[in-house]
Amino acid sequence: MVFARNQWYVAAYAREVGDGLLARTICGEPLVLYRTRAGEPVALADRCVHRRFPLSESHRDGDRIVCGYHGFTYAPDGACVAVPGQTRVPRTARVPAYQVVEQDSFVWVWIGDGEGDASAIPRAAWFDSPEYTTVRGMEPLAARYGLLVDNLLDLSHETYLHAGYIGTPEVAQTPINTEVDEEAGIVYVSRRMKDVECPPFYSRSTGIEGRIDRWQDIEYHPPCLYLLHSRIAPTGVEPGPDGDDSRAFHVEVGYAITPETETSTHDFWLVARDFALEDEEVSRFLAESNRTVVLQDVEALNVLEKVIASEPEGYQELSINIDTGGLAARRILARQTAR
Repeated sequence: MVFARNQWYVAAYAREVGDGLLARTICGEPLVLYRTRAGEPVALADRCVHRRFPLSESHRDGDRIVCGYHGFTYAPDGACVAVPGQTRVPRTARVPAYQVVEQDSFVWVWIGDGEGDASAIPRAAWFDSPEYTTVRGMEPLAARYGLLVDNLLDLSHETYLHAGYIGTPEVAQTPINTEVDEEAGIVYVSRRMKDVECPPFYSRSTGIEGRIDRWQDIEYHPPCLYLLHSRIAPTGVEPGPDGDDSRAFHVEVGYAITPETETSTHDFWLVARDFALEDEEVSRFLAESNRTVVLQDVEALNVLEKVIASEPEGYQELSINIDTGGLAARRILARQTAR
């Protein structure tokens, strides 16, 4: 799969980027990330111009990185400011510096030409809001990122792959509604379930006993950010005419789907809730349960990547109604890739 360039991708959680040198490959580009003493995140190409030694395997001198092989020294803008054995620094001694933006608990990096429009980065304010409590993690996926996009836009697989956690029979049985904002490049998929079984993921975290009304409203901002707005309430509890929905429980699930290579992906996941904000047991349960769900996806998609790699050229897959969101996402990604 060819990457969509000239796009913003999540490179790391903000809390991952600090005094240390963090190595992370994005769209096949090895990067090193760190924070200046002023707290600004920096992303440089992770290769010394001299003999390619990884800067992430080197050390810092203030805001500068000193190559651990021969001592070439780089400023946060990528300019080499010192070389060993001579006072003159070669004019071409520079590594690429990548534009970064810290927003909503993520560090985003622009992978492309020129300067990216920071206002185009989709917002996900719940993940950095005092009105929500968020658990998060990141799992390596040994599969192309398009497979994870397909997976997340068709939640009917919850019934089969995630039974006992978030899946119930009604997820696969309930039709979906798909809308595409072609101008904005956003895919919306919604599934509204009434009087259905409450899966353990929600019954144990909310304390609801009995059946529920369950909403799943997805918005996918290609190429990177996936948001799932979940509403859980006892059956028959509806939002008030003034929009008040305080009797329901709301969970905001996010995935940052960042390609590492053509066949590997950084699977960032987050679960934010507007209830039991100080309850550490609920946080622990949601973190462990969601990581289990993510690892179930990882295992399935790793298998699928191997199948795709071994199948004959020209193999045709079958798509049905549940795939409309994923197919719309593929079209948008194809347009982004062609730019």
